[in-house]
Amino acid sequence: MTIMDCRPFLAVGVSFLAAVLISFSRRYPNVRESWSVIASFIKFGLIISMVPGVLAGVTYEWTLFQITDTIGFTLRADSAGILFACLAALLWIPINFYSIGYMRCNNEHEQTGYFAAFAICMSSVMGIAMASNLLTFFFFYELLTIASYPLVLHKRNEEALLASRKYLIYTLISGQLFLAGLVAVYCISGTMDFKAGGFLTTDMAPTWQLQLIFLIMILAGSVKAAVMPLHGWLPAAMIAPTPVSALLHAVAVVKTGVFAVLRIIGFVFGPKLLADIGTADILAWFAAGSIIISSLIAIQQDNLKRRLAFSTIGQLSYIVLGAALLSPLSIKGAYLHLVAHAVMKITLFMCAGVIIVRTHRSNISEMYGIGKKMPITMCCFTIASLGIAGMPFLVGFISKWNLALGALQSGKPLYVAVLIASAMLALTYLMPVCQMAYFKRDPQEQFRTYGEISYRMLLPICFTTILALVLGVMPEISPNFYAMASQAADSICQGWTGGGW
Repeated sequence: MTIMDCRPFLAVGVSFLAAVLISFSRRYPNVRESWSVIASFIKFGLIISMVPGVLAGVTYEWTLFQITDTIGFTLRADSAGILFACLAALLWIPINFYSIGYMRCNNEHEQTGYFAAFAICMSSVMGIAMASNLLTFFFFYELLTIASYPLVLHKRNEEALLASRKYLIYTLISGQLFLAGLVAVYCISGTMDFKAGGFLTTDMAPTWQLQLIFLIMILAGSVKAAVMPLHGWLPAAMIAPTPVSALLHAVAVVKTGVFAVLRIIGFVFGPKLLADIGTADILAWFAAGSIIISSLIAIQQDNLKRRLAFSTIGQLSYIVLGAALLSPLSIKGAYLHLVAHAVMKITLFMCAGVIIVRTHRSNISEMYGIGKKMPITMCCFTIASLGIAGMPFLVGFISKWNLALGALQSGKPLYVAVLIASAMLALTYLMPVCQMAYFKRDPQEQFRTYGEISYRMLLPICFTTILALVLGVMPEISPNFYAMASQAADSICQGWTGGGW
């Protein structure tokens, strides 16, 4: 049942309004930051108010204006979109408080521009999550690129300039590929509206044309998802402030890339068509290769943020792999890992920010004995690291378990071995950080000074760590990401078992 409701529009618009108010509050830092915090709570309230209805089978829709007779600038809250929107809105709250503490402790310049751009990014993410058709999706997809560019450029030095240009080149090319794909889809089908299970069929175009369109659109999503070998922009973008890195990895850019892949596979092509034209298997192999190779590269990185960046490349490929396996459980696992990775990776990056601010060390080889000086931060880092590896009773285990079952359901047990190998590699590149912090003594410790603790930074880390634990033990707790992921997967598959109907 579809209900006309303005809440999807309001959820997008509230942070746009906040960005304007932030810009006019440049001289009043407390007021400026209050706008950002207030907007985050209002946005989450709007999203969470739609969750019960969506789980009951209601779709909330709002058309701002008609572009053509058949295409509207329409926002829609369905099970897949509300899951992503709820995740982003929930995590914007702690990252807001963390950003305030980080920017003040680090005495960062251009804080007004930072918070305004951050708010526009969140509006873009909401628009992507709740876009009803490819054209609306494309508008917010490109807006996110433009809004996040100044955040990558924030430090305004030569390295930031080069990284931001690289980021812009990659993501703008991604956008143009997406535009070409959506035009081709419209030409052969006459529609752009997302439909669970896909709306393209084999009688609309020759197989080679469908394969080419799929390739173009998946390449567009894979650039922002940083699937190898299209990942080059992501490690370079780590020059940005740590809250921006957390935004890029957990909520915004890379997550919108994998969400684009999920939308294309589940709501444009559909499992049946992809099984018929035989392109999903190729994507699955690329995702599996990206998981292993990025993990091996991560082991070699001494810079903490770069190690976490390569970890993200591998972990996001889990989501792509789950979608490409085309089984109900693997698609469910992909949506669950969208949530799990966001919660764990935002925790790891926030911990990295606290470490950098307090110790002025960014290389792992320099982090001797920081566990004694920063016990809470390193405890949270250790828990999130174990979650990334898929430790039971943490949120990462739930998603990876479903992905493994999905691989078996699709008759491809080899990918289970890939998941196990990746878990071992995750321990290999994350546990040495904990070992260095807890078990290595710093010979220069008496000469080192530590920055002050900012509880605005510490409390958000504790919140997301507790969230990772709670979702790992009680996955069906409100806002019920587990039920949303199950509903999204069921709507996409509609009787498809991974091997047929």
